[in-house]
Amino acid sequence: MGGMAKKLPPAKSRIGAILAALRKAYPTATCSLTYRNPLELLVATILSAQCTDVLVNKVTPGLFKKYRTAKDYADADLAVLERDLARVNFYRNKAKSIQGAGRLLVERFGGVVPRRMEELIQLPGVARKTANVVLGNAFGVEAGIVVDTHMIRLSQRMGLTTQQDRDKIERDLTALVPKGRWTRFGHRMIAHGRAVCTARAPACAACPLGASLCPSYQAD
Repeated sequence: MGGMAKKLPPAKSRIGAILAALRKAYPTATCSLTYRNPLELLVATILSAQCTDVLVNKVTPGLFKKYRTAKDYADADLAVLERDLARVNFYRNKAKSIQGAGRLLVERFGGVVPRRMEELIQLPGVARKTANVVLGNAFGVEAGIVVDTHMIRLSQRMGLTTQQDRDKIERDLTALVPKGRWTRFGHRMIAHGRAVCTARAPACAACPLGASLCPSYQAD
């Protein structure tokens, strides 16, 4: 995106209209990972790091049929689990994380995925982003906003934050977006990042925000 960013009113005065535009453009946006329960979502989210959700969704049906409980992952032969995940990027590290998470779930949480941020982030392979995905989608608990690569790119382009650090970006966003909308906001920003505001060639002419809401808007 060439050119200088335009001067617009502060994010606080634009956020309501931004939320409305995203809601109108992506009314049914939801989590694109396929899952049936919190454990499946936890595993799928760990697998989705630096990997497309499309690929993860191709791997997980067979995985979830074979491994049904936290104990199944905990007791798995690591080499076999690695083979089961071999199509996914960084599958060896992810196999270790998933097995470690399974063991900790069994040892500390009775085999059940916890509903609290401070407990979830104790699990191997789980940082705030993964925990926010699980809490918001599996439990309806809004502990924060999922800050993935789409969210980082779009929130900076829209002038919602000037931060680079994920945690600082999340703090800026949770201060702007009313709680109760955090999870849906995340889904809609991801949908927008995939459909319109892409990394390489944002389609500004097709953007539902337009020049009045996005300081990075570039006319053709």
